[in-house]
Amino acid sequence: MSEPISAPATPAPAAERPPLPDHLNVDPKSPHYHAAVFEHPIGIRFNGKERHDVEEYCISEGWIKVPAGKTLDRKGQPLLIKLKGQVEAYYVEAGADPA
Repeated sequence: MSEPISAPATPAPAAERPPLPDHLNVDPKSPHYHAAVFEHPIGIRFNGKERHDVEEYCISEGWIKVPAGKTLDRKGQPLLIKLKGQVEAYYVEAGADPA
């Protein structure tokens, strides 16, 4: 679960992309995981700045969850902290530099 929200570098045309959900998680065990969305590169803008370490987000509630350093929980997953603010999720275009 320490992977940032991203996908392979072969983006599809916008017509083939599924709409981004309001709530998305990178953990396949989560009910908010949508495999079809992760087939395309996704960008997250939080309070106007690009974030590459987002594990989970909710646009309507205005929060993201990011790892708290290298701290792990008892199951070996990163310990996450919730940050509140303005969240924008979008598909990264083919010509855009994801880094």
